[in-house]
Amino acid sequence: MEKSKVYFTNMQATAKENLLQKLKRLIKSAGIDQIDFEKKYAAIKIHFGEPGNVAFLRPNFAKVVVDTIKELGGNPFLTDCNTLYVGGRKNALDHLNSAYENGYSPFSTGCHILIGDGLKGTDEALVPVTGGKYVKEAKIGHAIMDADIFISLNHFKGHELTGFGGALKNIGMGCGSRAGKMEMHSSGKPSVYEDKCVGCGMCAKNCAHSAISLTDKKALINHSKCVGCGRCIGICPMDAVMPASDESNDILNKKIAEYSWAVLNGRPNFHISLVIDVSPYCDCHAENDVPIVPDVGMFASFDPVELDVACADAVNKQPVMKGSLLEKSGCKHNDHFTNVSPETDWKVAIDYAVELGLGSKEYELITI
Repeated sequence: MEKSKVYFTNMQATAKENLLQKLKRLIKSAGIDQIDFEKKYAAIKIHFGEPGNVAFLRPNFAKVVVDTIKELGGNPFLTDCNTLYVGGRKNALDHLNSAYENGYSPFSTGCHILIGDGLKGTDEALVPVTGGKYVKEAKIGHAIMDADIFISLNHFKGHELTGFGGALKNIGMGCGSRAGKMEMHSSGKPSVYEDKCVGCGMCAKNCAHSAISLTDKKALINHSKCVGCGRCIGICPMDAVMPASDESNDILNKKIAEYSWAVLNGRPNFHISLVIDVSPYCDCHAENDVPIVPDVGMFASFDPVELDVACADAVNKQPVMKGSLLEKSGCKHNDHFTNVSPETDWKVAIDYAVELGLGSKEYELITI
């Protein structure tokens, strides 16, 4: 596949151009205005940050992208899907509250926020994955699939399951509904924590496959009937239903690539990654540790695969931050992400995404 261009700028600012102005120049140089936004809906996929974590992207950066799309005649909205785990973003109401707490609102960003998979994480579109080896029909947040154009705005950082979280992680895992996330994370079915279950029966009432029954005032899931839709996880008021997390990291990475293909296939898309506050773990954590490397800069491309590779290459060229988990790892490998999370191999997702036709590993880096 032919090399795509990845555009880059560092985090240095001047009295004539601040970082927000620099970001706008970057995405325009990278060709975002080549997309026909006129009167079209543009989904900007972002991570609003789990409350307690302060490494997530500031809303100021999102506003730059929003304003640029508006100038080009588009109708942008910020979006993310609900989480599979228990936390501050497990349903649309909590998710919006978390976004507001972290500074995201129509007033700070200039556009509305739509939670892609609805109130309880069950509003999904079923998208066939042509050529998929692991996923035949991806379960994507409905509002995301309704959009005419897809933009990813990514905080590039480490990740304990995938090595790093960049464009593919933000797109594939981030756009999956609750059932979609469970499909990526798990080869099994959810289970009930009896000590949390109060026997309210809400899960049984909402199970379309009669897989849940109450025994001694405790819910029990019959895995032979369960189809893994995840509705019981979303409906439980006590957070007593938990998914299995038993998929291998390599298969998880490949499923993320297949979900990314489902999101991007057949419509215009553009991708932006900020390699700043490179925390060792995902922004889904309710905390963040010391960055593993110094801030690098901002990247943009039409190719999410080359974008991820360019960002990973840039991080691996950086010195190790003192006091970080990377330093404490002893740096036994030649890759910063492998040093932090030795059980991961981020190249698996990249190689498989190339196989699916999502992009190329070879890129031309253009510094502005």
